[in-house]
Amino acid sequence: MRDDHVAALKEGMRDSLAIEAGEVRVLDERRLRDTEIVRLVHTAVFGADAAVRQAARWLIRRAGAALGIFPSSIQPLYEAMGREAVSGFTVPAINIRALTFDVAQAVLRAALAGRVGPVLFEIARSEIDYTRQRPEEYAAAVTAAAIRTGYRGPLFLQGDHFQVNAKKYAQDPAAEVRAVKDLIWEAIEGGFYNIDIDTSTLVDLSRPTPARQQETNYTLAAELTTMIRDLEPAGITISVGGEIGEVGGKNSTVEELRAFMDGYRSVLREAGADLAGISKISVQTGTTHGGVPLADGSVAKVKIDFDTLAELSRAA
Repeated sequence: MRDDHVAALKEGMRDSLAIEAGEVRVLDERRLRDTEIVRLVHTAVFGADAAVRQAARWLIRRAGAALGIFPSSIQPLYEAMGREAVSGFTVPAINIRALTFDVAQAVLRAALAGRVGPVLFEIARSEIDYTRQRPEEYAAAVTAAAIRTGYRGPLFLQGDHFQVNAKKYAQDPAAEVRAVKDLIWEAIEGGFYNIDIDTSTLVDLSRPTPARQQETNYTLAAELTTMIRDLEPAGITISVGGEIGEVGGKNSTVEELRAFMDGYRSVLREAGADLAGISKISVQTGTTHGGVPLADGSVAKVKIDFDTLAELSRAA
């Protein structure tokens, strides 16, 4: 029955798509964009059979590739920013927790209308769990949105806060690290070529020096980076992010940044002299997840320490 359902799905797309030798060719782009993609993404998300959902997701991604929509790494742009070859703009990173197909369409329509540059579509480890959006499903929904809106070009999908849970790590370090590694593997297979590692939860401020405080953070970050480099597709350097300050904690310092980077680069060199490191690092400058609620129900204005941010930026 499962094979029959998959065959029926492909047969239903015969006027829009041709499937030949494992490749997909678009026969009628307008029909695909205006009607068929809606049905296809609904099947990819809500199909009753896992094999049918997977087949729909595969069709969406291959159809996207045939139209010039392809998952990409933002690494070259970040490298250009580091060289000061480009400047004057920021790259928005948008977490979509629900109605991903619809919200991604709104984002892409706005991007096309404003002729803006790159946008990152991201989802955190915690969000993957509570929204029940696995990377493959998320990638299919965003790709379908690109097809629907007429967007063409690189699609930047990012794993946000692929975080090591401190409590779970304390109970069973190997199991918690394995869970993050498994998610990284799954995300890369799904076309996520931008991954933010977050091992800052393991910073131990009770230790005497910044280097000792950051030791577990940078050691695990380097280990996960090495794994990513082993898994990344040929010709693609996945953009990897690190973190030195947990959101809601104390503000980061230049000493902490240097301690992390010195240790991280040292461990990474031991794994392989030519391994590319992180392309960006997240720091704490006064923000809190969800803001600070006040007694009257309003949210306190964020007090961002721009001086600290400037110092950290110069050091980075």
